[in-house]
Amino acid sequence: VCIHRVRSCSSIRFIKSKYVCVFDKSALKFSHQQRLFRTSAVSCGQIVQFKLSDIGEGITEVTVKEWYIKEGDSVSQFDSICEVQSDKASVTITSRYDGIIRKLHYNLDEIAYVGKPLVDIEIDASKGVAPEEDVVETPPMSHEEHTHQEIKGHKTLATPAVRRLAMENNIKLSEVVGTGKDNRILKEDILNYLAKQTGAILPPSPKAEIIPPLPKSETMPAAPKDKARKIPVPVSRPIVFSGKDKTEPVTGFQKAMVKTMSAALKIPHFGYCDEIDLTQLVQLREELKPLAQIRGVKLSFMPFFIKAASLGLLQYPILNASLDESCQNVTYKASHNIGVAMDTDQGLIVPNVKNVQVCSVFEIASELNRLQSLGSAGQLGTNDLTGGTFTLSNIGTIGGTYAKAVILPPEVAIGALGKIQVLPRFNGKGEVFKAQIMNVSWSADHRIIDGATMARFSNLWKSYLENPASMLLDLK
Repeated sequence: VCIHRVRSCSSIRFIKSKYVCVFDKSALKFSHQQRLFRTSAVSCGQIVQFKLSDIGEGITEVTVKEWYIKEGDSVSQFDSICEVQSDKASVTITSRYDGIIRKLHYNLDEIAYVGKPLVDIEIDASKGVAPEEDVVETPPMSHEEHTHQEIKGHKTLATPAVRRLAMENNIKLSEVVGTGKDNRILKEDILNYLAKQTGAILPPSPKAEIIPPLPKSETMPAAPKDKARKIPVPVSRPIVFSGKDKTEPVTGFQKAMVKTMSAALKIPHFGYCDEIDLTQLVQLREELKPLAQIRGVKLSFMPFFIKAASLGLLQYPILNASLDESCQNVTYKASHNIGVAMDTDQGLIVPNVKNVQVCSVFEIASELNRLQSLGSAGQLGTNDLTGGTFTLSNIGTIGGTYAKAVILPPEVAIGALGKIQVLPRFNGKGEVFKAQIMNVSWSADHRIIDGATMARFSNLWKSYLENPASMLLDLK
């Protein structure tokens, strides 16, 4: 071959000859074969490697907890692909493309890394793909057409369970009107939409309206007062003795607990304990419990504890503050985002109820129900787990009276609540009566909080709970 000129053209190097004596396949030489397929306009039968994007908070790796799709499924933009869990929160990953899932790069409970391929999606020939994505050419495959949601330029807020319900009933989320916070689509919205389409009659949502309390004669029969005390039964689990040591990596929320507690124990703690007589609060809750149940909310003692703490923080804002790393500045937080420690299968998590200072006891109870449901399912988001300013830990649900609680930085105080016990106490006349007693253990940052301030706050919090009617004077 007599070569006259060599001309380079992007990724392909063409060889132009003036006189060709022998034809050789090597006359056409590729320098970068993969770059040939990095493009913004693709043809039919090409696959996009959908990479795990940066989900913020400095997270570099996550654990794949659940797949909402499988190989061969059709997906549309904003459809849920999987749920991943970092050391801070659970996040639902949604699709950026319309296409068919061809490969899942991870199995359940495997570690996925930010910037690495998550799934391979075969895209439609008529749609383009972002130039930064890697495209792999494959032969075209025939597939059935499926109807899915298509949301263009608008992200619909809905939990994975709601999205799955919509997919199972072939409902486009863009056509459903959300009644939740920030127009979030709830399960009731899907059911109501389905009822309109099919003509089915569904019961009204318990949150749709406030139903007045029933007369005492129509209410449910009260439980007998002298009911037997519940004796805790130990949970028996099958014991498997292998005789070998087992090593497991520290992942998920347990990994976050390692980091947080290591930082927390650098804070000089001090403790303060007291006991609270909840006799009047127990009676009040028994009266309000059926009313809350009619509204679809389970009313525990925790909303009262949280609201009383918020009223106390208005008088002692130093307990709702944070100290910077250099210990030069104290920031007084305007919002009372009170965290509640929860024991889950994934480990200890502390979601918080936002803006308690402007919430009623019923609103706090409703939000607690939501957080507990998501926490049990391992679906709490980053917003639920961050931004806390003060924390209460209810160890009494498991047992025990006193605890040495550890502060969650950057907060400066935390309270541990013990179990409620029936104990004998003396009244003002020296008579013995049966009292509902709960112990509380406070821990505070001794760098900016002194013992007297903690004691005064505890006394105010105690007065609200021992005389719950007094909270009405300060409620807004």
